[in-house]
Amino acid sequence: QSAAGLEHPNIVNIYDVGSEDGIHYIVMEYVEGITLKTYIEKKGRLSFKESISIAIQVARGIEAAHSKHLIHRDIKPQNIIISTEGKVKVTDFGIARAASSNTISADVMGSVHYASPEQARNGFVDGRSDIYSLGIVMYEMVTGRVPYDGDTTVAVALQHLQEEMTPPSEYAPELPISMEKIILKCTQKNPDRRYQTIEELLNDLRRSLLNPDEDFVVIAPLVDNGKTKVISDDELEQIREKRGVDAEDEDGEFTDDEDDDEDDEEEEGSHLMNPRMEKAVNIMCAVIGVIILIAIIYMVLSIAGVFKSSGKNDTEIETETETDTAVETVEMINIVGSTYDEAQKELSELGLTLAIGETRESDEEDGTILEQDVTQGTMVDVGSTVTVVVAGTEDDSDEVLKVPNVVGSTESVAKTTLAEEGFTNVTTTYEYNSSVTAGNVISQDPTEGTTAKADKEITLVISQGTEPTEVPDVTGKEQEEATQLLEDAGLKVAVEEAYSDTVDAGYVISQSVDKNKTVQQGTEVTITVSLGTEELWYSCSTKINITKSNATHVDVVLKDSSGNTLYSDLMVELSSKQISNGYFTVTKSNLTVSSATIYVTYYEAVEITEIDSETGEEIGTGEYEYNEIGSNSYAASITKQDEYLEAD
Repeated sequence: QSAAGLEHPNIVNIYDVGSEDGIHYIVMEYVEGITLKTYIEKKGRLSFKESISIAIQVARGIEAAHSKHLIHRDIKPQNIIISTEGKVKVTDFGIARAASSNTISADVMGSVHYASPEQARNGFVDGRSDIYSLGIVMYEMVTGRVPYDGDTTVAVALQHLQEEMTPPSEYAPELPISMEKIILKCTQKNPDRRYQTIEELLNDLRRSLLNPDEDFVVIAPLVDNGKTKVISDDELEQIREKRGVDAEDEDGEFTDDEDDDEDDEEEEGSHLMNPRMEKAVNIMCAVIGVIILIAIIYMVLSIAGVFKSSGKNDTEIETETETDTAVETVEMINIVGSTYDEAQKELSELGLTLAIGETRESDEEDGTILEQDVTQGTMVDVGSTVTVVVAGTEDDSDEVLKVPNVVGSTESVAKTTLAEEGFTNVTTTYEYNSSVTAGNVISQDPTEGTTAKADKEITLVISQGTEPTEVPDVTGKEQEEATQLLEDAGLKVAVEEAYSDTVDAGYVISQSVDKNKTVQQGTEVTITVSLGTEELWYSCSTKINITKSNATHVDVVLKDSSGNTLYSDLMVELSSKQISNGYFTVTKSNLTVSSATIYVTYYEAVEITEIDSETGEEIGTGEYEYNEIGSNSYAASITKQDEYLEAD
């Protein structure tokens, strides 16, 4: 029913849900097409542009669901349909959450390849799990394979939890750096290191489509500051649901739906610790036992004098320790009489923070510092907090809050974070910034860690991305000039070459982005530069039928349509030609025309004789005369050559 409330072009819409005769049914939109899984299997792997286009459409569908607090939980290529019109749609929203374990086990082998680590360990699941699964889908699109595979579901799940992923560029070397880092950020094992919202992922996908080779994706370092993590009400409610807890009883204790009979208690006790955690605890206990044993042995041997003194006395050791742990100190200044904002700025420059311990009615203007707990001239550690008494009413003290850090967050996330801390007076300004993703916070005022009243105006500077620029008209210009004009406009230039009968060599025939169009700086514009008129070469290979059986010699002449002689072979003995079944072949390469005519003239060689004066008989002289006995013309058979033939 929740999924039925979704309506988006990238989601397979649900029209109705119900049941009849105990059988539950869902009426869904019919989409003619194939699943993404089948599409990948047919193509092997997808190109960068095709993969990112599909990913953006899938992310849009997930974004629509997340905006209504609906998590898919089973994003995989089998649940993504590509229609015959090329539209990408996500299906089965809500099925994974609503279905029983028996229902989904039939396809669990397919799902586990895309399951997030928190799903693999049956932990808390939120929207970042869908982001992880989409990252695995993107990995499969660009490489044609899933990153983790095995013979059993458990083997695959353990890989999601423990093994490092092989970077997709290992299997797809041509993959742009931005796409690879987007995939790696989506598939971080720690949800805090992934994209925190699907909107953040969409921003980077769109930016990657425009600037694929730009290394702009930032993955948080693998650190843990040891801060206490507070479970939100939504998270707590989901944990209760997983444990089967429905509500609080009158005494404030949570109760299960079923009766607490002895079997339930026994079963509940058996699940207090899962096997993996129990194993970890056992290993930890063993390690601690070994450490204690080593410590005891060391103490015994020390007493026995086995270990010699290093020669340093206690004073020297204490001095070294003090030196090693020395903390930078500053001299405290007088801030009494200053306004709260002035004092906060002055202390911030010293590395100190300001906190209001008490608000007291006074003749001084509200917000004026009346007392400070650290007197002027006292040396204090950098990072210490100075507590003050300020002029005002008692109610004001409850309104002073600590400003959180929202730099780098999206505008919506930043405002939500500030509102959760009690700050509602938030203003935004916008400016172009090539290093901060469009829609993310560049800076904030006041800065992180400072304290301010709840009604204090918080100013956020939001990035508009790279500053747009207008594409100049470079058609008809020389390549060097065109390149300079585009680069001056902040654009990248790519060059292609092509032959042209109308544009001189070295001049621009066309440009990939229309003139006067506004685009982001850094956009790549491809210019097509003329190579001049293409020099084409042709070959002739024509069979000539010998029409005169008494011919001994021929003239062969090849002429173009204007009557120009392209080739001639005169008074050639037919016996010297390779004759087959009454034909010989005229061949000629490196012609510059695509049509021509062959003229053949036939001759008969007749020996010249003389009369013997004595005998009156004819005597051969060994010389011949050639009598023309006929001629023919033929349309030459001509084909295009790929290149000039040196050995013509």
